[in-house]
Amino acid sequence: MAAGRFPSFGLATPPAPRAIGADEAIALLKGGQAKPASLLAYGNGRSYGDSCQNEAGAVVDMRSLNRIHAFNAETGVLEADAGVLLSDIIAQAAPYGFFPAVVPGTQFVTLGGAIANDVHGKNHHRRGTFGCHVESFTLLRSDGKTRRCSATDNTRLFAATIGGMGLTGLIVSASIRLMRVHSLDIVEKATPFRDLCEFFDLAEAADQANEYAVAWIDQLAGGRNSGRGLLLSGNHAEHGSHAASRVGGNFSVPVQPPFNVLNRPFLTAFNAAYRWRKSRATVPHQAGYQGFFFPLDGVRDWNRLYGPKGLFQHQSVVPEETAREAVPALLAAARQAGQGSFLTVLKRFGSIRSPALLSFPRPGYTLTLDFPNRGAATLTLLRELDRITVEAGGAVNPYKDARMGAEIFASSFPEWQRLEALRDHAFMSDFWARTAKRLDARRGSVEAAE
Repeated sequence: MAAGRFPSFGLATPPAPRAIGADEAIALLKGGQAKPASLLAYGNGRSYGDSCQNEAGAVVDMRSLNRIHAFNAETGVLEADAGVLLSDIIAQAAPYGFFPAVVPGTQFVTLGGAIANDVHGKNHHRRGTFGCHVESFTLLRSDGKTRRCSATDNTRLFAATIGGMGLTGLIVSASIRLMRVHSLDIVEKATPFRDLCEFFDLAEAADQANEYAVAWIDQLAGGRNSGRGLLLSGNHAEHGSHAASRVGGNFSVPVQPPFNVLNRPFLTAFNAAYRWRKSRATVPHQAGYQGFFFPLDGVRDWNRLYGPKGLFQHQSVVPEETAREAVPALLAAARQAGQGSFLTVLKRFGSIRSPALLSFPRPGYTLTLDFPNRGAATLTLLRELDRITVEAGGAVNPYKDARMGAEIFASSFPEWQRLEALRDHAFMSDFWARTAKRLDARRGSVEAAE
């Protein structure tokens, strides 16, 4: 199977050197023939870093497992293969007045990927993470056994697999609970804020009043305009469409340009245009769900605009008590490094706990920055962002990462050893080899020396 078809979305790391189909992987696992570190599920390639890559073995293309098996229009419970896309789930459930309780910034992620990364959306304060809405899933491990995992069955594997980045086995299918909505349309409102202090003053009230809330930051603005942006809030419209719109967008980037198109002049113009357009929506207005939840899905392969070196995404979360110092420091570090972020997103996480053993969202504020890959200069900036985050008591998102050090991962997820204890030996990712396995090797060396 052509390996070039299996890159990470950030394009800053090499694509998978080898890929096999889901049927072949299932046969290997059921026959007890899977070798150590030989497998890793690959959904639809929307992870930005190397958590979806496995240089030591092969990635498993899950997209052939794409059937929806059942949907209960009374309860909103849906059963489907792990390779089904969220866009397909939306299309199935929308006519009956249901919508996924949690959606990330793209609908082109698989069900298995959403579980494995315990993705979050614009309503974490109301609904928590995707894992909070998983009823059960079937997990195939290298001992050849298929296990049903839920909050009452195989509970340790249930917790480890949600947010476990595909390391506990192969998620074959899953059952999730959708939420009932008045319609797919969103009543959206934009509230401009002058600086981050004003945003923090607005954020909690916006969460209390709305199902969805997220802020866009004009990351390039400095001086007295530093930290300005727009707080975008929304709720499902009482009277609106129940039909899922066509996915895929009318535009595409058919080839990768030889250089980064998203340079500073472009970003400056884009930020000015975006701020002007959204600022006109200070009065609540009704709009389609695609533009509110998945604005970048309208341009297929938009990540190619970053050129052949790709991009790095840095997503951090810091506690509420340190956010007013840490978030401005993160933005200032990017400006001082001369690095512009295409889309800079800031939102508030609530206190709803995920069932996951390792889950990125936690109470506080999360900041997401996208940077073109400029080599050593960008890596230096990212290390500085890591430092600011960890010193503030925060964490760096592993499934958005392509280069964090082992120590940063350990600081972000101090219970990583519990996942390592439940990891299936046949499954490995480049991210896990780069972080947890190095930590494990160091721990073993220390114990041996003692």
